[in-house]
Amino acid sequence: MVVFAGQGDARRSMSLLWGSTESGGTAPKPGPKPGLDVDTIVAAGVAVADERGMAALSMRAVGTRLGRTAMTLYTYVPSKSELVDLMHDRVLAELPTEYDTSAGWRPAITDWADDAWAFYLRHPWVLQVSQARPVLGPNEYARLETVVRILGGIGLEPLHVRRVIAVLFQFVRGMALVATEHRQAVPETGVPDEEWWAQRSALLAEFAPDFTERFPALAALESTASLAAMTEAEAGGAASHMEQEAREAFRVGLGLILDGVEAAAWTDSDGTLHTSAGTP
Repeated sequence: MVVFAGQGDARRSMSLLWGSTESGGTAPKPGPKPGLDVDTIVAAGVAVADERGMAALSMRAVGTRLGRTAMTLYTYVPSKSELVDLMHDRVLAELPTEYDTSAGWRPAITDWADDAWAFYLRHPWVLQVSQARPVLGPNEYARLETVVRILGGIGLEPLHVRRVIAVLFQFVRGMALVATEHRQAVPETGVPDEEWWAQRSALLAEFAPDFTERFPALAALESTASLAAMTEAEAGGAASHMEQEAREAFRVGLGLILDGVEAAAWTDSDGTLHTSAGTP
């Protein structure tokens, strides 16, 4: 399921995101203080999505959680489209915006990536909000500003920095999606990972007895890598084997990306900054 942000009324959505009272009729009216407000509705929406997933999110579900009708919510939030924008930007406020760069940019960006990974696992529904059309809220910009500050002084051309940031964002997001899907597989299907793999491994051996001859490089890799992966998973604690595998792939992949960034911009012992010949 993919949800595209920014599908509601542009003016009202941006007004709500940025805290303006110019929201097309949703400004407070004279009289007793209402029992609801935008923040309360957004918090309830986040709770519904966290507990039941994006597919369960509706104005009716949020209203039920608050003991109100869906129609009551429309006084404050025009539609589900604006609600999704507000929810997305609200949870992004959980992410830190300051990182210690005294030891260099690499430890700081590693800490940032770890925080983003943990964030996505807390709110997996965020991964269903497409990045093709960003929300353009203040917390989304704060997240981007944080990474720009960390990487802004490494010596790469601005366009290259922007593309490195895009790679980092999509890498973390993509690997977190794999991990969240592993978490969701058992409750969604009712079949434990071990049972699923055991059944299909036996059938694969039955229907493809020549598997090793047909895929020799893969078979050789798996014969040694699988044992190491299982050892890592056991050391990883409560996470499932597949989720732990995704976490380790995230760690290794991030290191390789940062190795590439480091190779693209480096500093001589005399402090002269150089950019590699292959840098676009």
